Amino acid sequence: MPDTNQKICYLISICQIAVVVSLLWTLPVAQTYAQTYAQTQTRNRAHTLIDQMEALYRGETSQARITMKVITPQYQRVMNLSTISQGTDKFFIRVLSPRRDSGITTLKLGEEMWNYFPKIDKVIKVPPSMMMGSWMGSDFTNDDLVKETTLSDDYDLSLTETPEQYSITLLPHAQTITVWGKIKYIIDKNLLVPVAQHYYDDRGVLIRTLTFSDLKDYDGRLLPSHLEMNTLNKPGHSTHITYETLEFDPDNIPDNVFTLRNLQSRS
Repeated sequence: MPDTNQKICYLISICQIAVVVSLLWTLPVAQTYAQTYAQTQTRNRAHTLIDQMEALYRGETSQARITMKVITPQYQRVMNLSTISQGTDKFFIRVLSPRRDSGITTLKLGEEMWNYFPKIDKVIKVPPSMMMGSWMGSDFTNDDLVKETTLSDDYDLSLTETPEQYSITLLPHAQTITVWGKIKYIIDKNLLVPVAQHYYDDRGVLIRTLTFSDLKDYDGRLLPSHLEMNTLNKPGHSTHITYETLEFDPDNIPDNVFTLRNLQSRS
């Protein structure tokens, strides 16, 4: 009988060891799966937030009146602009004033962009290599104005958060055409509106900062009405954009707005 009990105890011990070994093997696998799942959820959340922020100022269609003030140590200039957009593929800007710039227009269709200059009566196509160039001498680039680059598609995103803010770090893909080595996007966690964007070069040096302020209601959306871009490697240079009006999904946008012919129209 003792021999039988000893065999039973031996078998039980073997089973216990097997269970322990099994748990020790599956625990790292479960932890790895949990970590991978959490990382995936965080990445998905970052993509969702960036897409929401990028869509804040547009609907299926939108139109706005904007005041842009460009400040440099040598001069200040103020422009009044009219903008119309449709989704992410169509964008139209017309300079309304001052008189010397009136009629200058910008058109984006898909991945192509043109500028029209009435003084020389010439349409100039903007090549991809110039998308990061200054628009009308401001601190905003052509890409800033027409959103040629899609942040959630062209950058790797990582998300951190505090009780008050989300902070999303964007690193460009190898094939992304950009001068930025990194962008940090700060979002108000409660209001879900942008607070700031910080742009770094490929050496990690902060080059410019875009801040958002002065919340106003536009067609039921609470949005920052004032955007200020400061170029840190150009002391005294900044550009201020103020949304005077912003309307979403208006029903009075003609079909021919987003055409090269309209680009040269004086109306």
